[in-house]
Amino acid sequence: MSPVTAGVLQLLALIAALALVHRPLGDHMARVYSSEKHYAPEKWIYKAIGADPSVEMRWPAYLRAVLAFSAVGVLFLYLLQRLQGVLPGSLGFVSIDPDQAFNTAASFVANTNWQSYYGEQAMGHVVQTGGLAVQNFVSAAVGMAVAVALVRGFARSRTGELGNFWADLVRGTVRILLPLAVIGAIVLVACGVLQNFAGIHEVGQFTGGTQQWNGGAVASQEVIKELGTNGGGYFNANSAHPFENPTPFSNLFEVFLILVIPFALTRTFGRMVGSLRQGYAILATMGVIWLGFTALMMWTEFAHPGPVFDVSGGAMEGKETRFGIGGSSIFAVATTLTSTGAVNSFHSSYTGFGGGITMLGMQLGEIAPGGVGSGLYGMLIMAVIAVFIAGLMVGRTPEYLGKKIGTREIKLAACYILVTPALVLCFTAAAIALPTPAGSMTNTGAHGFSEILYAYTSGANNNGSAFAGLNADTQWFNSTIGIAMLLGRFLPMVFVLALAGSLAEQRPVPETAGTLRTDRPLYAGLLVGTITIITGLTYFPALALGPLAEGLAA
Repeated sequence: MSPVTAGVLQLLALIAALALVHRPLGDHMARVYSSEKHYAPEKWIYKAIGADPSVEMRWPAYLRAVLAFSAVGVLFLYLLQRLQGVLPGSLGFVSIDPDQAFNTAASFVANTNWQSYYGEQAMGHVVQTGGLAVQNFVSAAVGMAVAVALVRGFARSRTGELGNFWADLVRGTVRILLPLAVIGAIVLVACGVLQNFAGIHEVGQFTGGTQQWNGGAVASQEVIKELGTNGGGYFNANSAHPFENPTPFSNLFEVFLILVIPFALTRTFGRMVGSLRQGYAILATMGVIWLGFTALMMWTEFAHPGPVFDVSGGAMEGKETRFGIGGSSIFAVATTLTSTGAVNSFHSSYTGFGGGITMLGMQLGEIAPGGVGSGLYGMLIMAVIAVFIAGLMVGRTPEYLGKKIGTREIKLAACYILVTPALVLCFTAAAIALPTPAGSMTNTGAHGFSEILYAYTSGANNNGSAFAGLNADTQWFNSTIGIAMLLGRFLPMVFVLALAGSLAEQRPVPETAGTLRTDRPLYAGLLVGTITIITGLTYFPALALGPLAEGLAA
């Protein structure tokens, strides 16, 4: 079987698996967030934190709860790293330096999981399991809660209430993420992924002696890092490491974990707004972009010209032979079109255009299908923009799901789409202009520029993957990327929740003959075009200086 055929078959198997679970998982999540029943473990949690899950919140209260919970998470994780040297189970590792501890705390709470450290050489069992893995669950649940709040804004009328953040957070963790993570961890352990609390030990016989490795609860952290679109890795080699991702089947299963909740949330959206066709329109938009990026990536990496590439079957530098170009390309697109950031190959080693595809996937806003929760609310913001553009074309007040898109709504949507590009481009410009940050680049020219552009794109979009080649463990990059991650995560949430509150207060607008049908293929096509044009206009000059220049020069 040729490598191209194998890659296509993997893609088809992945699509079939996602289609199989789309309906039951999407319906289950809709029931979870619509239920008024509280299970006993959930009641214990509410009592422990002093929250009343039956109290509805308006958007300012919902936002305050999100920010307060996340701020406590940053502080707790920071202190846990700073105290690692005196904690049990630290494997002899010292405490983390202040700038790196801040960067890591911001990263995991912001669902980014950017790592400027070697996981197996820096973090002990307590920090990995009690700190980082916990944030993998709750940061994903926060994103889902904000998405559900926006969906309620579309579904509700003449009320500013968006639900209860604490109830949404706990339910998302207990009823959705935990059960799926337990099942997924068992599958990964069966595939050969490591799961223990062993200390540092010597393995294998290498030239000149043995090599030291430490064990860890890898499978249980691996599953939630993919399922919650968190990213990062227990080991520095990330999902290319055989202890994290040992076989082609585990590789495809991890891609499935990355995509399953974001795609299923479109059905949850359709259920909660009372129109499955609206959910299918969003699903179709996400699917078209994801399949287009995957096909383009596979073509780019398989077809790169040159005798060396012909012999190896394509651009194999930086890729694991057990995954090949097909498995690596599918994983790279999935991880950058979501906010996952886990990698099973090094994106810096991709062709010029291939590296640009990974970068563009993040710059789209990671909405196809995007991060857990963040992908859905990002796509709904773009849906509002697309409706507004359509309204301008025909001279009619734009409407979406029975809600008028007026001045307030479009200003909030515009602020949402401007925040992240501003962070990426301003921080990239500063890093290139100043002498010290530029000294961290391994490469010069277009590829060196791409290293820095990719780093801030990954941080501000809460992706967390690295282009490799950039020494990001400096005070400048730890601090600025940490700031970009926090602002890129929580500033957009301000505008999302404000928009949700504005929509929930409106009276429903009756559908007329002039109402744009947003559940039809025509609108899905308009939405794809809107996303592409807005992203292209925003990032094209920067991409032209980096990956496009490198690809055209090859």
